Amino acid sequence: MASNNTSGAAAMRYATALVDIAKESGKIDAVEKDLNEFEAMLAASNDLWDMVRSPLISRKDQQQAVQAIAKTASFQDITSNFLALLAQNRRLSSVVPIMNAVRMEMSRMRGEVKADVQSAFKLTPEQEKALQESLTKAMGQTVAVNVSVQEDLIGGMVVTVGSQMIDDSVKRKLERLKIAMKSGANNNKSEEAA
Repeated sequence: MASNNTSGAAAMRYATALVDIAKESGKIDAVEKDLNEFEAMLAASNDLWDMVRSPLISRKDQQQAVQAIAKTASFQDITSNFLALLAQNRRLSSVVPIMNAVRMEMSRMRGEVKADVQSAFKLTPEQEKALQESLTKAMGQTVAVNVSVQEDLIGGMVVTVGSQMIDDSVKRKLERLKIAMKSGANNNKSEEAA
């Protein structure tokens, strides 16, 4: 349990340092774009994912690999140096939680509120933008939307903003209907007994 807290604290330290440097350089958006692109590369390549997580690959080899990737992808020097530092410090295996911490720090800096959205299906960019605009209007401040697909919802979505949750999924509606039908059946039995 302590290690999870330590890695979360470490992720926030790395994230804060990167965001501060990117802000000072005026390259917040460019660095965020680089990190999103690197995360997409990780998702698309098992070999890259294995390289990042493997304790058998030396620090030097990991550093050279991420710097080559950063150069090929035309990442900002800040991003390239950051990924190399993670490799040097043997934190490259934690790159995803660190990138999530970077996003949270950037959102906080921009005054955004984060909304986690679970949808039964993948939203189109237009749908995601419309959802983000609706939530921003409803909350009265900018909302950053993080959408994930959860097919067992059957249809609809679950939106969580801070401590507020709106469950408009078909799964939840069916659960409520089932509960209502059971309580209605119990009421009928009571009436018959009387």
